[in-house]
Amino acid sequence: MTTSRYLADHAITCNGDVSLLSDVAIDVTNGRISWIGKQADAPVHHGPTSELGGLVMPGLVNSHAHTPMTLVRGAGDGLPLMDWLTKVMWPREGQMTVEDALWGMRLGAAEMLLSGVTSTCEMYLFEDALVEAATEIGIRLAITPGIISAVHGNSLAAVDNRITEIAEFHSEYHDPESLITVGFGPHSAYDLPLEVCSEIASAAQDLQTLLHIHVCETATEGAALEAQNGGRSTVQLLSDHGIFDGRVLAAHSIWLNNVDIETFAQKGVGVAHCPVSNMKLASGTAPITAMRAKGIDVGLATDGPASNDDLDLWQEIKFAPLLARVSSLDASSMTPQDALTMATVEGSRAIGNDDVGTLEVGAKADFIRLNLDDPTFVPVTNDDELIAHVAWAGSGRHVTDVWVGGTQVVADGRLPNFDLEQALHEVQSRGKRLAEDSGT
Repeated sequence: MTTSRYLADHAITCNGDVSLLSDVAIDVTNGRISWIGKQADAPVHHGPTSELGGLVMPGLVNSHAHTPMTLVRGAGDGLPLMDWLTKVMWPREGQMTVEDALWGMRLGAAEMLLSGVTSTCEMYLFEDALVEAATEIGIRLAITPGIISAVHGNSLAAVDNRITEIAEFHSEYHDPESLITVGFGPHSAYDLPLEVCSEIASAAQDLQTLLHIHVCETATEGAALEAQNGGRSTVQLLSDHGIFDGRVLAAHSIWLNNVDIETFAQKGVGVAHCPVSNMKLASGTAPITAMRAKGIDVGLATDGPASNDDLDLWQEIKFAPLLARVSSLDASSMTPQDALTMATVEGSRAIGNDDVGTLEVGAKADFIRLNLDDPTFVPVTNDDELIAHVAWAGSGRHVTDVWVGGTQVVADGRLPNFDLEQALHEVQSRGKRLAEDSGT
């Protein structure tokens, strides 16, 4: 079994206190980190050695995305969420084919890897195409096939076939030792009846896999449901129906009260925080500081590229603490270390990948290299300043090399064996067709 060694000037480990190591060596054996520490302390090594220089850190984790929506990027700008979905997004997506989704995912996965995102949690249809694209390009994928009333019905009888499909898909592709894990993606409690959500949650619990659902994205989306149930909040209704009894990822989670936050904490619900999408759609500001104070795992996410409009998680790393600070009028409410933790190990835990997102022995070797020879990283007078530079000024342009499971998937800013120009052409022509065919 060959061990590969990587030498770097600095490493941000994102384990525990987000420590910074200098003159670091990382050994990778069978896709996992087998040793990390100072080069001077490294064990004897006779295998291949790569002199990276720069700074290495864990790959970023996009904890909530609809990546094939690269095909509808930018459409419907300025509309509130429900009009945006019903008048633009769903009509265009209704024209989408498997091949469309395949090319949309290929381009989006390329965009993510080139910016240092090594894992993505996807809620979408055409799940086979998403797995094909992710496997081709080498990104780690937590796929939660979508269940939407407009496509799959909103009764137990109508959705049973979809549950069976996803269970069979899980048995074929779910393998935590591979790049692919599989969960269930019911859209939301305002789209599907609570009884249907409960049935889907039971199926996920039976398979001990992730349930991924939109929760309280806007102030009004749950009004009708809550009025029908005596004013009880959407979070409490979901809890009442056993939907939080397994491993759950709640996307957005903006309009939560203190009782809702306590429920998330008690049930171990993870949250995907989408600050840029939430701002673009004027959905609100999630109470992330309060959630994390209760021990809730909060990952960062882009949401779909139609509501962001890109898949570069560095924007979320910057905007999450900015939003937390300006909404609390407290500049200490969220640190650069907090933001980097959310973008890596905390996001990994939230989506159910517990051995990704850190540089420590035993973790999967998903890591990225940043070029520090850039004006935005100068000067550095102490460790905290370098960490702050990465969080506040880091961007996809600084990412030069990317490894997933020990395999290099980006080298010197390029994707080996992937025709980016073809993907750009395909998504352009297919996106134009969707707009024309839907009349939007």
